Amino acid sequence: MTILPLVKNPEKLESRLTEIPAQPGVYLMRDNSDRIIYIGKSRKLRSRVRSYFRDSTNKTERIHKMVRQVTEIEFIVTDTEAEALALEANLIKQHQPYFNVLLKDDKKYPYVCITWSENYPQIFITRKRKLGKLKDNLKDSLKDNLKDKYYGPYTDSSLLREVLHTCKRIFPIRQRQQPLFKDRPCLNYDIGRCPGVCQQLISVQEYHKVVQKIAMVFQGRIEELIETLTAQMVAASEELNFETAAKIRDQIIGLKSLTSHQKVSLPDDTISRDAVALARDDRHTCIQLFQIRAGKLVGRLAFTANADHEPGEILQRVLEEHYQITEAVEIPLEILVQYELPDGDILGNFLTEKKGRKVTIIAPQRQSKAELIEMVEKNAKYELERMQRLSNSNQKSLEDLVDILDLTELPRRIEGYDISHIQGSNAVGSQVVFIDGLPAKQYYRHYKIKNPDVTIGHSDDFASLAEVIHRRFRKYIEDPKLTRIGNNDWPDLVMIDGGKGQLSSVINILSEMGLLADLKVVSLAKKREEIFLPGESQPLETDPEQPGVQLLRRLRDEAHRFAVTFHRQQRSEKFTRSHLDQIPGLGKHRQKLLLGHFRSVDYIREATLTQLMEVSGIGKKLAEEIYDYFHPQ
Repeated sequence: MTILPLVKNPEKLESRLTEIPAQPGVYLMRDNSDRIIYIGKSRKLRSRVRSYFRDSTNKTERIHKMVRQVTEIEFIVTDTEAEALALEANLIKQHQPYFNVLLKDDKKYPYVCITWSENYPQIFITRKRKLGKLKDNLKDSLKDNLKDKYYGPYTDSSLLREVLHTCKRIFPIRQRQQPLFKDRPCLNYDIGRCPGVCQQLISVQEYHKVVQKIAMVFQGRIEELIETLTAQMVAASEELNFETAAKIRDQIIGLKSLTSHQKVSLPDDTISRDAVALARDDRHTCIQLFQIRAGKLVGRLAFTANADHEPGEILQRVLEEHYQITEAVEIPLEILVQYELPDGDILGNFLTEKKGRKVTIIAPQRQSKAELIEMVEKNAKYELERMQRLSNSNQKSLEDLVDILDLTELPRRIEGYDISHIQGSNAVGSQVVFIDGLPAKQYYRHYKIKNPDVTIGHSDDFASLAEVIHRRFRKYIEDPKLTRIGNNDWPDLVMIDGGKGQLSSVINILSEMGLLADLKVVSLAKKREEIFLPGESQPLETDPEQPGVQLLRRLRDEAHRFAVTFHRQQRSEKFTRSHLDQIPGLGKHRQKLLLGHFRSVDYIREATLTQLMEVSGIGKKLAEEIYDYFHPQ
């Protein structure tokens, strides 16, 4: 049964609007498929939601389109505006509503991660920021439920690596993810680069103090850190502890070298401020955020977003998401914005409450602050131009692919499949996805081949590909209500790594499933980069260097890389566990416990009976079985 939009059901609309209280909170709008299409916040829910349904020429086309789809409105009342802001941010991350400003997870920009969830935190560079899921309890959801801290994304990866390398040289911290030796520290301890974390030669509390100093560097608090270290150096000198004073002196010299080349001339270099601006076209929005502390540019962060929103809305969303995961000490007292924010007062109150001091948000119009915004905007324009060049190149490749394959429109989602094994052993399949010509790694999938006929010494790529394709698309058979055309999960083009044989096996399984009519499937053979179509004995006449073929080659190579990497991982795990599988009474769960405790089979082999019994779940009898296996009489 079709549910009418609220704009076509005035009685139901008025009833819903009357139910909404005039209190702070969050509202959720759903369409006729019960999907959440928009999430917003307000200090007065009733007046804000009602404003969407008033006749007005000021509303954008995006808002008009959204309102015409709303069939239900839900709301969550909060105690304060700050809670409403935090809850809205969490809900947007969880549901990704279509009509909200969605910041894209751009893998080209790196973050710095500090794993506070570990007793001895690691510090490393990553291009993936893992966020915690929203908890059911409202109060819990307003807190950061992930202990690990991420700083960034940073636009200059080489400079970031240099800064991290300098920090690891200045401060003695954990250098390895896993210990090199079981019972003694490695060379890093002897030369003073590591405090002996693997052997717990430093307490957790003392190690945290060291890591907190490095965290201050990425929080932009270098000047504050230098002042603290200077006081410690003076105190050590007065106590005649000259060796300690000399180490601190070297740390101060190293820290001063980090920002000596990053100066920004401002009339008042005592105020910490952030400045944010954007540049956009009809397809892209690039946002830059400059972090300035005591007259020095200490960080330059970058974000991208969808372009069909007002500039103020985009800046508001960027600042909300950025400061949600920012510690109070990192929040500056002044934030300069290129455009007025639609809910700037709510954000300002939230930041003031979080920091414990007044935080001001300004859209400057003149003098040095406006010049600073212009500088940030100029950098955003350079990034936009770079994205436009990349987008134009991908656009040419997609247009050429349309001509090659005689498609009716540009293929937005293209999926590539490949199989990897060694003579049938550890056979795996891969699925990679390109969106608009670029890898979308969040949609990649691995498959372990379950076909009993594919065994060591007997490979069957045709049957393996058929299995992977069946498992990928079987949900459309099991649930006939799932739409195909227009579904973001449904590919516009499927590419198989191989020739006519591989393509035929895929075509046969899709025909049996009744899905072939709605899918465009091709294969790309490796030797001559030939493209085969279903039912055609000869490949298409193409040039291996033309843009469309190059796009398919990139997709094919990525599918191959992804499959080979997973295959090697499976082989390595099988080799690691091969010895443990031979021990009577040692199941998969206890194997994990052993490997988690000893890190490798070699360490398990060297362990004494007493050491084996220290592992949770390993009793005396099982410990004797393990020990006897590695030490036969």
